[in-house]
Parts: sequence; C-alpha cells; structure tokens
Amino acid sequence: MKVDIERIRAGAAGAEAAGFLLAGQQALIHQQGWLKMLAPRAAGGAEMPLPQVVRLEEAVAEADGSMGWVVTLCAGAGWFAGFLPPETAREIISTPNVCLAGSGAPTGFADKDGEGYRITGRWDIASGAPMATHFTLNAALRENGQPLPGPDGAPRIRAFVVPAAQVVVEPTWRSFGMKGSASHSYRIEDAWVPASHGFTIDPAHATAPGTLYRFPFMLLAWVTLAANLSGMARHFLALAQEIVAARRQPPASAQDALARAAVALEGAREGMAVLLDQAWAQADGDSGRVGQALDTQLREAAMALVLAARRAVGDTYPYCGLRAAQEDSDINRVWRDFHTASQHALFTP
Repeated sequence: MKVDIERIRAGAAGAEAAGFLLAGQQALIHQQGWLKMLAPRAAGGAEMPLPQVVRLEEAVAEADGSMGWVVTLCAGAGWFAGFLPPETAREIISTPNVCLAGSGAPTGFADKDGEGYRITGRWDIASGAPMATHFTLNAALRENGQPLPGPDGAPRIRAFVVPAAQVVVEPTWRSFGMKGSASHSYRIEDAWVPASHGFTIDPAHATAPGTLYRFPFMLLAWVTLAANLSGMARHFLALAQEIVAARRQPPASAQDALARAAVALEGAREGMAVLLDQAWAQADGDSGRVGQALDTQLREAAMALVLAARRAVGDTYPYCGLRAAQEDSDINRVWRDFHTASQHALFTP
C-alpha cells in the first residue's frame, strides 16, 4: 500500500482547523483500505503482516500525525474482528466505509438481557470518533443488577462492539495538538446488543486462524504507537533541517545536533524493526507464539524508539527559532502533535 505523502500533507492544516480529517483525507483512507488492514481476510479484511502494517503506519504519521493516529487506532480496533464470531466479523467489516473507534477503559456496564446485553456508560478518547461506524469498549458484566466476579474476585470485564447508531459522541477533545484526530468521548445509554457482539482479546479466544491473532495485543499496541511517534519525529527533523539550512550562517552546533538526532533515531528504528521481524517469525512459526524473552526485548526497543524520538525533537527544537513557535507553521503543528501523542498512557511513567 502506497502512502501519498503530498496528498495527506495538503490537508493537514485544514484538518487541524476543522477539528477532524477533511473529507478528502477520509476518502483516501477508505480508498487505500487502511482501516481493514488488520481485519481477517475471511471477514473482508487485508490481514496484512504486522511488520508491513507498522512501516505503513509510520509513513502515514510522518506525513501527518493526526491521520497516522486515526489510521493506527481505528485499524487496531478492526483487528478485534479476529476475535468476534466469524459471521459477526463479516457483517461489521462489510459495512460501507467501516471504521471502528473506541476506548479500552472499563468505564461502563453490560447487563445480561436475554440473548444479549444492555450497555450503559461513558468512555473517553476515541480517536476517529466522527467517522466511526462502530465503537469498541470494555464494560463490567452484571446480572440482575449485580456485578459478576471474575476468577480473581474483581468485576468481570468483557469487550464489545456497538454500532454507531446506538452511540452518542461528545465533542470533548481539547488538546493543543493532534486536533485532527478528534479523539472525543462517547456515551451509550441502555443499548441492547446480541451476545455475538462481545469478545475476548486473547490468542486462546481468536476466531480467525492467522498469525495476526496469535500476536500479543499489548505488544501490537507498543510497536504501532511507537512507530507513530517515530514518524512524527522524522517529519520534525526534516522541517528543522530546512529551517537551519535557510539561515544565512547556521551555527555548526545546529547541524551537529540534527545529525546526532537523526542517527540516534534511525538506529532506534532499526533496532525495533529487527526485533519486530523476529517476533513475527516466532508467531508465524511452529510454536505459534512470541516467546517471553523476545516480547520483553521488543517492548524495550519500542520504548527506546519513543525516547530517541523525544530526544530528537527536544534537542533540535532550540535551533529552529521563532518560526517553530508560530502556531500556523508546519513545524509547530508537528511539534504539538508529537508532544500530544507522546503523552499516551503507554509511554508515561
């Protein structure tokens, strides 16, 4: 899948001003099939190998942070189709311009009602909410008004997918960056869904047989989100290089800082890529799983990439002058996007 960088960047400023991706950007996402790239082939998805997906998501994020984030989070929610009953997965993925958005926090309830559940609650930070056809969520199970305990005695949590027609989006996204991601809140009030819309995110409960659905969910989250920050940092360094090169007498220290940042970032990118390829080969191999040692190594490499991206942006920003502080400049938008995305809970202490 090719990334049309110029077409994406042409709409970036407009998407920020509008508070969400422009119609042309949304059309491009659907034309490319990016939101189906992690969904099972049997359900109508592309079921692309994860290393290929990660490289594509990094390229989209390098073109524009908000679009990269929406593609990554919504395609990631599409991956859940591999854990739904096959008929339900096909029904959802075949929806015209399908887009799954959602939140992982268990901030709602699912009450058993006949052959399904009534869901009520409110969830925050659903990137891509305005274009969602379905929302995913986690909810605490109840029966006859009483919480159902899990094996450890804590409330039993189950994931669900709910059609957007049963969801109310609340425009709550007020961040100074990633404005085009429209990561709004949403609420559901007593919406009934069949039991087939519930699922468990675990390889043992996968309904699709592919390697993708044997890959650990948290590891998938680490590498895809780290790749987004890497893409934004690469974009920032390219813009910083243009600014420094345009100065009449750029200090040697500026070029040195840019060179060091680029080398460190590329080294971290390569480090994660090598381990991701190894992890994918393990999951695709006879064992059908990623070993614990490699899982740990890959998470550490993803965090190392995040730290390298943070250092690259932080170390080179001072050389970019007031242009980088002007809200209407490309580099300022990238800087704000980066510092918003890097606050994701996965990467905070």
